Amino acid sequence: MNNISLEQSIASALNHSEANRILIEQAYEFKSVFVNRIKPDSSNPRFFPAVFIQDVHAYQMRERKLTKAQLVKLYNAQDKVLIGKGCIVNCLNYGTNEWKKANRTIESILELAENVAVAEIIQVPTLFPIGEGDYQILTGHRRFFALIYVNGVDAASHFKVYEQCPVLPKTKQFQENASREDLPQLGKLAAFGDALLEIEALNKIRKQKGFKALTVRETAGILGISTGAYDNYNVLTRYPAVSSAYSDGCSMAFVPMKKLILKIEQEYKKEIGATVLNATNAQEVNRRIASYLSGEKNAEHSKKQTRNYRVDKLVSTNALMTLLKSDVTTLDTGISWNEVDWDNHKQVKETLTTLVEFLNNRD
Repeated sequence: MNNISLEQSIASALNHSEANRILIEQAYEFKSVFVNRIKPDSSNPRFFPAVFIQDVHAYQMRERKLTKAQLVKLYNAQDKVLIGKGCIVNCLNYGTNEWKKANRTIESILELAENVAVAEIIQVPTLFPIGEGDYQILTGHRRFFALIYVNGVDAASHFKVYEQCPVLPKTKQFQENASREDLPQLGKLAAFGDALLEIEALNKIRKQKGFKALTVRETAGILGISTGAYDNYNVLTRYPAVSSAYSDGCSMAFVPMKKLILKIEQEYKKEIGATVLNATNAQEVNRRIASYLSGEKNAEHSKKQTRNYRVDKLVSTNALMTLLKSDVTTLDTGISWNEVDWDNHKQVKETLTTLVEFLNNRD
């Protein structure tokens, strides 16, 4: 969007369109574009550090006339992925998480390439111009890489090309990620976070123009998901430990992950006797989620947290003797001892207060 800020772009769009039309009223056309004029979007959750190989070098690599080391030196591709016609090489540090993530992406690209080789892409990648005859990918990064693998960098292919960068590009990307069942969870969560930042900017401009902020239902509609799915994403992006787990290869589906998060939250609220979690509490919940997902056997998390209790002031020795020598659970204190939740810190404190008041009032 050149030097125009996101907020300026949204403000301009709102002068000509309603908020729910911003993502619809985007002029585009289908056209052929040479692959070597297209740039990936490094801020896209589907991006990985690829370097494109000239067709001649890809051929030499396939024919074993060039080694991996020679290609890495030729393209300065250390810690990147080389990709060209019939050739894709992971040059990241072997065995690291980044190397493993790149390998998973490579596998999905090769699967797509098998389909591209025998049939046309039904949903072509989308682009927008960035000047001097070049374009940037908006959606369809893996499909784009598959095209390079099948046809090489000197070929032309068919793309959906917008006249200019859409007003809410990250929201566009999320719409596609959310509707694709085959995409990894991490990419969907990252896309949701990016899209939400755009929606927040949209709401800010709407308020400045005298309009109300979008409701949850309207926001979910713009994102192209149900309100239930919107709530799922909100819970899943609440704690950094979740994204970190997916980044490290966690394959747990979204619904079980949400249930786990809510369970850990509820257990911690019960433990500290709170109904709302503050920032410090959230850090502890995040730590417990990380521990659970990493499979750590942390005694601190597997055992009940030690709590201190303070007995209120007893006004007489008789009250003290009754407390120390008698079975207070048999006294007519009005306390339903069988209903006390001894794991609930707040409830135990309230029970002790009631008991002390009873003993003091007996004298």
